[in-house]
Amino acid sequence: MAEMVAMEAMEATVDNSLSRRVFRLIAVSVLPLTGFAQNAPGIALVPGDPLELVTGPAHAAVTPQDREAALQLLGRARNNFTLRESQTAYHLKVRFAVDSLGQTNYDGVWETDDLFDPQQGLRWIAKAASGYVTTRISSNGAVHGEGTASLLPLRLHEARGLLYDPLPSPAYAGRGSIRAASATFHGALVTCLLLARSLNPTNPPMGRGWEENEECIDPQSGLLQMHSEAPGRYVVYDYAKGPQLGGRVLPRTVTVTEAGRVVSRISVEGLEEIAPPDPSLYVPTGAMNAAGEAPAMSGATKMSRVHGSGPLTSAMTVRPVCVFGLVTPAGQLVEAHSLQPSDPNSEVAVEDAKTIDFSSSAPAGASPHQHFVFVIEKFISR
Repeated sequence: MAEMVAMEAMEATVDNSLSRRVFRLIAVSVLPLTGFAQNAPGIALVPGDPLELVTGPAHAAVTPQDREAALQLLGRARNNFTLRESQTAYHLKVRFAVDSLGQTNYDGVWETDDLFDPQQGLRWIAKAASGYVTTRISSNGAVHGEGTASLLPLRLHEARGLLYDPLPSPAYAGRGSIRAASATFHGALVTCLLLARSLNPTNPPMGRGWEENEECIDPQSGLLQMHSEAPGRYVVYDYAKGPQLGGRVLPRTVTVTEAGRVVSRISVEGLEEIAPPDPSLYVPTGAMNAAGEAPAMSGATKMSRVHGSGPLTSAMTVRPVCVFGLVTPAGQLVEAHSLQPSDPNSEVAVEDAKTIDFSSSAPAGASPHQHFVFVIEKFISR
């Protein structure tokens, strides 16, 4: 989900080859903003969380050898999620339960059922106990669908992204900053990669920066253990009795937490190799064709907004709040909520993020797509 790559569009090509702004005085731990003027404000530390594994120093991967080692580890972990590259027909059944306290749509139990054929494409169905249902067909280079709504809810998009495409590709990650640190997770040593878009981000000397992804991988098995695209949101992978296909291992369970609270539990109920399904299953219905191309699911983007005015001084503190939401094909932010809900500026951050028009980010003539966004709202207090 870290790249702007349409997952469904990739699936579809398989048979061709494949506001009001408030400023408050807040007492926080801060670090100087290195790389700026000497009198630049400090920045609040990433909030503590049991799943925030990098709390000490991280080694910057600067040499070609260090960067290559990090990218090889990332690629090894990513390979386990590339089920369709096995060129094997499979049946995947997933069940997950959402408990977002109403911050996102369709809380409750969900079920998804996937039928993939390397010659035909992907057909999948999702149903929520709360009433949402959709059928999607990705075939012949196009995505079609029908159901409750054309837009896929945030938690459904999330569940599919975390099982199909949670990690950036090595080529994408290699464009930016890479730092690495060792940590212990569930009694085992893991290597945590901190990835940022910029080659020269402003990183703290201890712990993770606000703009960094955190990907913690078992260096022995190569399996992803913990994934975090932004501070406050963490995804834990458990491979106990995890299903396998074509040498790839999927987790048995995936647990998503936000602000220390579990919001989604995803379980892989079954994964098996099958004979090629009936080709008629991959033919769009008349209703699907009449509705036109359905929105494809893309990865996540990040952006920052600074709240404040006047010259910045060392007497000021920058306190970020990260807003997580889903951008519709029309460029609107929906299901937006704060990953630091206890912060005094949390509500203002969400309301400000909702005012952003994302429509200009879509290339002219591009197929419709929906994607996640992390808006890092930076509040400056004196």
